[in-house]
Amino acid sequence: MPPATPKPETLAAFEAAKGFMPVDEGLALYAAAVEAGALGLPLLEVGTYCGRSTILLADAARAAGTVAVTVDHHRGSEEQQPGWDYHDPEVVDPEVGLMDTLPTFRRTLHRAGLEDHVIAIVGRSPQVARVWAGRLGLVFVDGGHTDEHATNDYEGWAPHVADGGLLVIHDVFPDPADEFTGQAPYRVYLRALGSGAFTEVSATGSLRVLRRTGAGI
Repeated sequence: MPPATPKPETLAAFEAAKGFMPVDEGLALYAAAVEAGALGLPLLEVGTYCGRSTILLADAARAAGTVAVTVDHHRGSEEQQPGWDYHDPEVVDPEVGLMDTLPTFRRTLHRAGLEDHVIAIVGRSPQVARVWAGRLGLVFVDGGHTDEHATNDYEGWAPHVADGGLLVIHDVFPDPADEFTGQAPYRVYLRALGSGAFTEVSATGSLRVLRRTGAGI
């Protein structure tokens, strides 16, 4: 059976949203979300930014009768701060002088008609993970790219992936030349594979999909 694909209007909303994920990786994420949605459990992403990938998770959650959960402090990751390559001055709050992607994210969901299918948690990933008690059908790790942040996201959320559920890791770049953008997610990906708890399902660009097939992390 071919992988599930989003409706044209969902894909159009994804492409129109502010963000960095290319279409081929988005399609792979959507297919994983549809598959994981069959478990009837929430689909969670760490690293929301302006909601580009949230559109895909929310649409898959809607079809499955579950919900997408997003976790982000909405102040931007390291490479999105002023002076860095991925900084966007349009998402700086002029009153406080800090990034605030939450208003853009909300507009993204509103335009896509998906607000009712998303629970947006504004907070830092490790703090939220410590108070999260339930199982998850999918965890999409797309947060900060330092070893500290990538490791915290993995250690905080991977334990919540249900048996048969999916762990999806973005920005996995094996080339050491990509140390700043993708080596920390790559090391987390290797750790997940080496744990014996996860088995790789697919690789599309920098997106890796793994299934929980054992205990632990």
